[in-house]
Amino acid sequence: MEFSEHKNIFLQIGDWVYEQILDGRLQPGDKLPSVRELAVELEVNRNTAMRTYQVLEEQGILENKRGIGFYVSDTAPKVILHRQKKEFFAEELPLLIQKVKLLKLTSEELQELILTIQQNDHEN
Repeated sequence: MEFSEHKNIFLQIGDWVYEQILDGRLQPGDKLPSVRELAVELEVNRNTAMRTYQVLEEQGILENKRGIGFYVSDTAPKVILHRQKKEFFAEELPLLIQKVKLLKLTSEELQELILTIQQNDHEN
């Protein structure tokens, strides 16, 4: 995993876990690697890995079963989707809209985006 210097590493690891859950690679009830295993795999300090798991537990995304490990909670996909949509609408979409206006992009130029949104309409 490549880390950016613009965001705390434990938050970047959390984002990676979010993606794993939203993509379906991690399902509710799945066990995550131990803190030690995650730290070794991602080449980070164990405290960083533990901080990630603690934050995700506080958010209701992970459950800590003492002595057994961390598991994806049953509500994790809904919680993540809600959080990610809220963040997108508050932070990313305004920037995207501003860029579309500045570049005077047309619906034809954004056809792939429009088609993707329309496909999502049918899935929901």
